[in-house]
Parts: sequence; structure tokens; C-alpha cells
Amino acid sequence: MHDIIDTAVAAGTFNTLATALTAAGLIDTLKGEGPFTVLAPTDEAFAKIPATDLEALLADTEQLTAVLTYHVIAGTVPASVVTTLTDAETVEGSDVMIEVIDGAVMLNGVSRVTATDIAATNGMIHVIDTVLMPPAA
Repeated sequence: MHDIIDTAVAAGTFNTLATALTAAGLIDTLKGEGPFTVLAPTDEAFAKIPATDLEALLADTEQLTAVLTYHVIAGTVPASVVTTLTDAETVEGSDVMIEVIDGAVMLNGVSRVTATDIAATNGMIHVIDTVLMPPAA
């Protein structure tokens, strides 16, 4: 089993996330002891952001760090627990809102969780289909 970063890279669908984490200097953090629960946007999720906006975000380290840490929850939060929550505090400091609608877990009403409980040595990954923006963004 690999850490969160190596697990995501091996999946092959998180290249933009890996690029963003590298740009923000967060690779070492997410290779750290943890545990972390990462709400990982796929490459398709990042593709929903207009190219010029994504380029601007990748160039703004402070804003990029806020967006990325808004996708991380301290501790291990399996899907069985996520479905019982209405919100979760992120490493960024703001809460992400959680709803279960017709069996689908939705975050902030905009992002669907498409895969859950992908185990890593320092936590777990839940795959999401839309990049979340923190309230302050």
C-alpha cells in the first residue's frame, strides 16, 4: 500500500491534482504521517474550471493552497461516517457541507463523491467530480 500521493498518482486520473499539489508545495505534507482524508478532484473535475481561471489559480500559491487544503480533512473519515455528517471541518479551516441525496453524497451541493474509501498508508481518498472552492475564495 502507498501513501495518499503515490496512490493518487498510480490511479492516473489525478494528474492535475498532483500538479496543483506540487505548485502549492503540499506534496511532502500529504506524504506525511497523517492520517488525512482527501476529497480528490479528478482531472475531469479540474477540466470544468475555465483554462484561464485554472492557470491563474495554479500561479497564485496562497489561493491554490487554500483551495487544496479545503479538500483535506484531518483524520480518517470513511464513507460510513461521511454519510452520517452534515459538514466536516477542512484543513483550510472552513467547513464543507455534506448531504446525501438519493444515495449520492454531495459536497457543498455541487460535487458528487464518485468513489470512496480508497485506502492509503496515511489516510484515505474519496474521489469527487467537481473542484470545491472554500467560502473565502
